[in-house]
Amino acid sequence: MTSPVSHDLVVSQASQDDWTVITGWAAAEGWNPGLSDAPSFFAQDPDGFFVGRIDGEPVSAVSVVNYGADYSFLGFYLVRPDLRGHGHGITTWKTALAHAGTRTVGLDGVVAQQDNYRRSGFHPAHRTVRHSGVAPVTAVPRGVRPVRPVEDLGAVTAYDSACFPADRPRFVERWLAEDGHRAVARVTGGRLTGYGVIRPGRDAWRVGPLFADTAEDARALFAGLTAGIAGSEVALDVPENNAPAVALAEELGLTPSFETARMYTGPVRPFAAERVFGVTTLELG
Repeated sequence: MTSPVSHDLVVSQASQDDWTVITGWAAAEGWNPGLSDAPSFFAQDPDGFFVGRIDGEPVSAVSVVNYGADYSFLGFYLVRPDLRGHGHGITTWKTALAHAGTRTVGLDGVVAQQDNYRRSGFHPAHRTVRHSGVAPVTAVPRGVRPVRPVEDLGAVTAYDSACFPADRPRFVERWLAEDGHRAVARVTGGRLTGYGVIRPGRDAWRVGPLFADTAEDARALFAGLTAGIAGSEVALDVPENNAPAVALAEELGLTPSFETARMYTGPVRPFAAERVFGVTTLELG
């Protein structure tokens, strides 16, 4: 898909090599992207990444990643700082958004853009607040163990589907095993009661997802994820509509450092929001 537009801007689908540049822009905005995110992102929908170029140089970007027939997630809405205010962003946005078709689209919008998103038909559902701090000294609690990417994949993807507005098995399979990612599960009485993933970011280790039956399960998973990185900076993106999740972040000594609003263009399928103690990523939901 290619869209020639005014001001010599050409919008086209992006490659993973293009996305190396875009994640650098995201880092400059303070978003702390994971160091190895792109392969997992592209595994879900390789056609869902768009870049705008002038004379062959990237100047704008957005991703619109499709999950099945009903749901899509928008992220990475960025324009190079020296070329803002010329309409390049909205042109890239409109071209990319067509990729979602009739699906409901979600996003995590930064404060400065939320009014613009409302004008584009997005409605707020809740705030998501990044809580950051220093990982404490912990031991791996009972019942917490590494996820086995092959043996546990079915149980983990089923659990993930219950905690997210769409099934995303391709993404989850890659996310569990990506370079630098560490995934743990909690098993109680032979049953999976939660799982989480931690990965290195530009400025801090990022935890996501952190999905669990209870706050006790989430606390145990967080301890398992951060065992071995005591004293390092860690960040967890907490949905504010889950009060036990907010309380747990505060209990862990993490403090608010960045906020977004989860917004949707329409209805999404029911999911277990009470199990979401940390969202997977602000970029793909």
